[in-house]
Amino acid sequence: MKNPQSIDSVTRRGFCELAALSIAASAFGQSSEKTKSASASANFPPIGDIHAHVCGIHFYGGDMSRQIIAEHYCSHLSDEVLQCVIYDSNKPGARLIGVEYIVSAKIFDSLPPEEKKLWHSHNYEVKSGVLTAPGMADAAEKDLMKVLIGTYGKTWHTWQVDRGDKLPMGIPQLMMAFTADGQAKANIMSERDKLYGPSAAKKAARSDIADAKLDPGADAWQKGAAVQLDLKTVAAATR
Repeated sequence: MKNPQSIDSVTRRGFCELAALSIAASAFGQSSEKTKSASASANFPPIGDIHAHVCGIHFYGGDMSRQIIAEHYCSHLSDEVLQCVIYDSNKPGARLIGVEYIVSAKIFDSLPPEEKKLWHSHNYEVKSGVLTAPGMADAAEKDLMKVLIGTYGKTWHTWQVDRGDKLPMGIPQLMMAFTADGQAKANIMSERDKLYGPSAAKKAARSDIADAKLDPGADAWQKGAAVQLDLKTVAAATR
């Protein structure tokens, strides 16, 4: 994958204009459509850097029974680092539910053991056909998968839509990815296949992609000790 142009920072003026627009829309009860029209000519460089749409399935670290289809929209920070915003659908009005950072095997190898516990591998996701790049030509998608198969992801979901939350409640949840057959729920796989075609066909088409050598520090949940965040109260610093 080629590294696109570098990310330009949003100017302070642009940020203030966007904030003022949002406040004004709320204060005067404007519809979201009117707000969109007012900002149609705005330039948002970080959003413009997004160049790839990838769909996968995540489960909550420590609870594989909770599985969710995750629509990733990704941009390059470098040739070895991707960052993705995650939505609960590919439709207008989709909810922003999390983020994923993806790094090369070289970078992952350099991480300390405790950090590696927060990351998951992508080998099975690619080989099984669970991971897909919607709208991309088959040959191009396969080339992308050849790159992604050896990478590692660190994923946080901030909105637990699977339990019906109307707002992003609670603390972020660490998410993981499948590593073997039989882990994905049949109804979740069926839903994903209806969206983007049969995963079985993708699995067959990728059978000649060589498996990646997996770092044993990733996918820590497989060793019986899943990592998850906990909320605690601490003394507030006054200075």
